[in-house]
Amino acid sequence: MAEGFGWKARIGQLYPSGGLSDHEVQRMAPEGVQFVTTRMPFRKAGLEDDASLARDVEFHASLLADARVELIAFNCTAASLITGPQVINRRIEAATGIRSVTTIEAVLEALEAARVRRFALLTPYLPEVVAHEAAYFRERGFEVTDSAGEPCADPVAQGSIPAQRWLELSRALRKDDCDGLLVSCAGIQLATVLGEIEREFDRPVIASNQALLWTCLRRLALPDRPAGFGALLAGAFDPR
Repeated sequence: MAEGFGWKARIGQLYPSGGLSDHEVQRMAPEGVQFVTTRMPFRKAGLEDDASLARDVEFHASLLADARVELIAFNCTAASLITGPQVINRRIEAATGIRSVTTIEAVLEALEAARVRRFALLTPYLPEVVAHEAAYFRERGFEVTDSAGEPCADPVAQGSIPAQRWLELSRALRKDDCDGLLVSCAGIQLATVLGEIEREFDRPVIASNQALLWTCLRRLALPDRPAGFGALLAGAFDPR
């Protein structure tokens, strides 16, 4: 258990430098769980940029280790699926001796827990990134049944999309042939409308930051299940 600041848990967050939504996990986190953030260079949002995000992950993770965090979260969905969660975790843990988790593995665990195999997809990604992500999920037995988004070429633009816009986009998605909705990207504003999207969509909604927080709480064996941010985070899909 952490001392002082973050009295329940102190979690290190590795986050893209151009991103504007690093506060999202903290907004949803229970009292006493504190995220401290170090940024990694990231100024554009294409496939090559995602692939290079973890280039110096050992250095950036070592800065979080100075804050005596108990867990390090590499928080970028596309970058973690492109580089691979096992590779990223191995490098972070070798450099710091601290456990780590990536956004993509959190998303996969959340989809499995909610029994969502066929989902509609919302993202702010460029088409090349959407195609790569859809193929990644397809290789793991999932199916993207429909998709929509606001394609953005840089992370500042992604983070500047109003939360209400994601609610509007979700209303246009076809949902009669899916088990749920995945909102993929840790760089968008979503927490304030996440519960409303799920109520209207009437199926489980998994979102990158929500799934990451849920996984962090489970990794640290914390019983807190915050309400208001979807059924996943509220504990509806936890093992009984």
